Amino acid sequence: MILLRHGQSEFNLHFSATRRDPGIPDPKLTPLGHQQAEEAAEALAGRDIRRIVVSPYTRALQTALPAARRLGLPLTVTPTVRERYAFVCDVGTAVSELRLSFPDLDFPALDEIWWPAVEEPADQVEARAALFRAEMAALDDWQHTLVVSHWGFILALTGQSVMNGQMIELDPTAPGPDRIVWRA
Repeated sequence: MILLRHGQSEFNLHFSATRRDPGIPDPKLTPLGHQQAEEAAEALAGRDIRRIVVSPYTRALQTALPAARRLGLPLTVTPTVRERYAFVCDVGTAVSELRLSFPDLDFPALDEIWWPAVEEPADQVEARAALFRAEMAALDDWQHTLVVSHWGFILALTGQSVMNGQMIELDPTAPGPDRIVWRA
């Protein structure tokens, strides 16, 4: 299974410069983020991907779309692989608005408001990641899955911190991380 962190978002651009939450709900990709998404699609073109699972945040959807087009695959949008809710950027977009912004996508598994109302404790994100790992491990074809997600969810799933646009591979049948180190 391949995990892809979304490309650089407006939040990432400002937060990396100031280390302060810039207060941007559900930010879009920056031009660099779009470039990272296109580069990821190019890198994935030769891979035997048969399923793309993606978070409902705009930055993840924008990152997944070039790969979906290139591979000729639909997106499976699920809040299971969403970011840990901790900053303003983790306030999502209502499903009715997502349908307007992404009219070619299907959002069948989402409630109108699909993100939490309060900060999500680390142990809850880790439990969500462990459940997703188990669900993927139960599939016969998990090796052919691309998951477009976020720093916090990928950290909870693998124990690794990944950069915007970075891909890593994960065998969900292997044991999960012994310890997760969340940065302050």
